[in-house]
Amino acid sequence: MPMEVRRRKNENVGSFLYRFSKRIQQSGVLKEVRKRRVRSRPENKRKRKLSALYRMKKKDEMAKSKKYGRIQKK
Repeated sequence: MPMEVRRRKNENVGSFLYRFSKRIQQSGVLKEVRKRRVRSRPENKRKRKLSALYRMKKKDEMAKSKKYGRIQKK
């Protein structure tokens, strides 16, 4: 998706760069480029399963701590 930003009449370079960078950020181009820059290898099934179990365990611990008042509810 091509992005075109033209400099307005009598616009200084600073405000033009500000407008350009704001438009780029809003369009999501920068986020997409950063995401594509690094390709990570897919995790194997065992590692995904272990991390899911770990997350579930931590979630249960947090719920139990909130229930007993060790952690304040937001």
